[in-house]
Amino acid sequence: MDSQPDQGPAARPLLLLSNDDGVHAEGLRLLARAVEPLGEVVIVAPASEQSTRSHALTLHRPLRVLPVAPGVWSVDGTPADCTYVALHHPTMLPRRPTLVLSGINHGANLGSDVFYSGTVAAAREAAFRGVPSMALSMPSDADPAACAALAVPFVERLLRSLASVPPGATPLLNLNFPHGEPKGVRNTRLGVRSYEDLVEVRQDPRGRQYLWIGGPSVVHPLMEGSDTEAFDNGFVSISALRLDMDTNGFAPLVDAVAG
Repeated sequence: MDSQPDQGPAARPLLLLSNDDGVHAEGLRLLARAVEPLGEVVIVAPASEQSTRSHALTLHRPLRVLPVAPGVWSVDGTPADCTYVALHHPTMLPRRPTLVLSGINHGANLGSDVFYSGTVAAAREAAFRGVPSMALSMPSDADPAACAALAVPFVERLLRSLASVPPGATPLLNLNFPHGEPKGVRNTRLGVRSYEDLVEVRQDPRGRQYLWIGGPSVVHPLMEGSDTEAFDNGFVSISALRLDMDTNGFAPLVDAVAG
């Protein structure tokens, strides 16, 4: 990205958009259209569905990049691949992005979902590279057009607030829309979102075993101030995610292991 200089103070904000639902997903298309008044929009997104791919990178086969439309590219890789390619490709972007937006995902990304989510990973890859980012998600039964419209003021306020971010800090935000009309907005921490523990064993017509893992039931333990609590109570949740995952909560254990 260092080879792509900024075009001076008059340059419009450059918004790089990606997702994990694929380049043709409705949530991505509607978000791009909604934020167009806020800046120049470039989309670099997976060629196909890449949900729950987390932060995987494709290192052992070539990636194919295809133009889909002006300012829209598909990558036959993961969401993190898409952000990586966009930021480092010599000609794909006209300049360094002001902000990366990932979504709007078809399905919430709450609590422990952020460790599995390709949507969050596309945003996190940008933050790793020093570019502010935000992942946006909505319930699977939500109205994508309504959520895209609701997203605009959040993106606008984030763009305005970037100047106040301390040097060397890179914000990574995770935003979730609730079911129905939001009652308001909550500044949240990550909750816990556990799925039904299930390994379903089946047999194909040739007698070979195959498995389905994970179940449809979702449990949110009550955690005050969490994104899951806000979501369950009808609020938009915004959580700031940490790139530094170190914790001193187990310092005595580490000391014991270290000897």
